Amino acid sequence: PYLLAIGLFILLYVVMNTFIYFELRKMMGGFDREIRTQIWGGIDLAVNSLALITALFATGRLATRVGMPATLALIPAMMVGGWLIVALSPVLAVLIGLQVTRRAGNYAITRPGREMLFTAVDADTRFKAKPVIDIVVYRGGDVLTAWAYTALTATLGLGLAGIAAIAAGVAAIWAAAGIFLGRAYDRGGESTSNEQ
Repeated sequence: PYLLAIGLFILLYVVMNTFIYFELRKMMGGFDREIRTQIWGGIDLAVNSLALITALFATGRLATRVGMPATLALIPAMMVGGWLIVALSPVLAVLIGLQVTRRAGNYAITRPGREMLFTAVDADTRFKAKPVIDIVVYRGGDVLTAWAYTALTATLGLGLAGIAAIAAGVAAIWAAAGIFLGRAYDRGGESTSNEQ
């Protein structure tokens, strides 16, 4: 159950990636190539700067002071709020802010916390499960999410506000998965089937 929960955590993260990327791409479709390049470059600069500052001054302290449940749920909880703001104000600047927050938070907080989760299982299990989770779940989830996004937009006709509302719900589940995993990690990654 612990490794399945890590897989679910990764899958929900991928949903956030794909939804934001597709919506950004769609919103920037009317801009010429030079403007799009400048916007993507600005996003990358902001992400890298914010991630570096956060990693240097906050990441280590965060996990030790607030614990793994809060650390793993922090960025997903921020995504809930961010997607709700996008739903109410579906403009490019807000979506860019959400993308910067998500990516910088992933590099500086979520990913280090996620990697720590694997230390709660024995080495043999870690080396067998991690590649499956990191490749099959991540890449397979990316394809499935792209199909789901296409179904939501092309088949059901949802716009950015509708996608944002759905994504906020997914982010809430992602935050709950982070809390669940953080608590299981604190108990040493023990099987969680006893709690159900």
